[in-house]
Amino acid sequence: MPRPSLELADIFRNSLFARQQPLARQQRRTLEAITACRTAVLGQHLDECGQCGEVRISYNSCRNRHCPKCQSLARAEWLEARKAELLPVEYFHVVFTVPEEIAQLAFYNQKVIYDILFRTTSETLLTIARDPQHLGAEIGFFAILHAWGQNLHFHPHLHCVVPGGGIAPDQTRWIACQPGFFLPVRVLSRLFRRLFLEALQKAFETDQLQFHGGIESLGERNAFLQYLTPATQTEWVVYAKPPFGGPAHVLDYLGRYTHRVALSNDRLLSHENGEVTFRYKDYRLHGREKHKVMTLSEEEFTRRFLTHVLPRGFQKIRFWGFLSHRRRKPQLALCRQLLQTPAQELLPQPQDYRELYQTLTGRSLKRCPSCGACAMKCVLITHPRRRTLDST
Repeated sequence: MPRPSLELADIFRNSLFARQQPLARQQRRTLEAITACRTAVLGQHLDECGQCGEVRISYNSCRNRHCPKCQSLARAEWLEARKAELLPVEYFHVVFTVPEEIAQLAFYNQKVIYDILFRTTSETLLTIARDPQHLGAEIGFFAILHAWGQNLHFHPHLHCVVPGGGIAPDQTRWIACQPGFFLPVRVLSRLFRRLFLEALQKAFETDQLQFHGGIESLGERNAFLQYLTPATQTEWVVYAKPPFGGPAHVLDYLGRYTHRVALSNDRLLSHENGEVTFRYKDYRLHGREKHKVMTLSEEEFTRRFLTHVLPRGFQKIRFWGFLSHRRRKPQLALCRQLLQTPAQELLPQPQDYRELYQTLTGRSLKRCPSCGACAMKCVLITHPRRRTLDST
């Protein structure tokens, strides 16, 4: 897998703004991790072939979840863990997003607003699915937080992946969705809006929100309620995409979405004269016209990227219903029993990380790249020059 001609690390390493601008601690740690990734700064391993004497140097990765170079293997390992959880049913993709007024609040209160977004989204889906007028079943699903649009603007939204059906209240049968239809999006949208605004007002009343910069004036109650008035009167966007189909289609989707970062290296085009040019898609358009190019100053490019750095330790992928962590094993066994599908018939068994790496890159971590006849043996480990950055 050839190295891209331009990487985020190159831009941040050569940017005066990235080096000199005062940044929040988590943002600074992210920049340092990305620029140090797979360089001698983080240490290295020296492997030698016992037959031909070939030597291979491998620089350590930063493992930061915002680093585009560290997500391929992490994504593959996560997908392997999910394979045994997939069911032989139609899968749906539902996107929950918030209006501009809420996004502005989230910009200054990321952890609080993101938690509300996850909590009210899950309550909305579980409540409507349990309603006998709709599905009348206990569903399971997981949601993935994305905080960006293709042009790097701040755009928080949740991607939810939901099996097309659920367990009946008496747990004696599987209730399937109508083919190609999960739940009515307008009903989802109205409940989501109400639950979110109620939770947001409670967060305000309990002093969980901070008001800085452009929203400083909203710290007063009447101003805050007046600010939210447009959001109470508009339709919130809940978008149900066409169903995936079977488990194979779900894995293809998950491989593109679960560990995606705000901007991958392959979208970068140039970094010249203090400006960064990259590709993006304008989803308001259709066909080939939606593929566009944008040029930003180093300062604006870095600022946009850093707005998507998540709070330390924040969980960006969460599970609910029969897929929740404490219920998953017995509930999945029940689902398979009701669907009459043994787990071993769903998908191939997981691979270890070395097999995953070979699948992703075409290169073996086990064999000498020169003679191919002997396993490489680690003969020297060089430790990081400074404290290793964590993956948060």
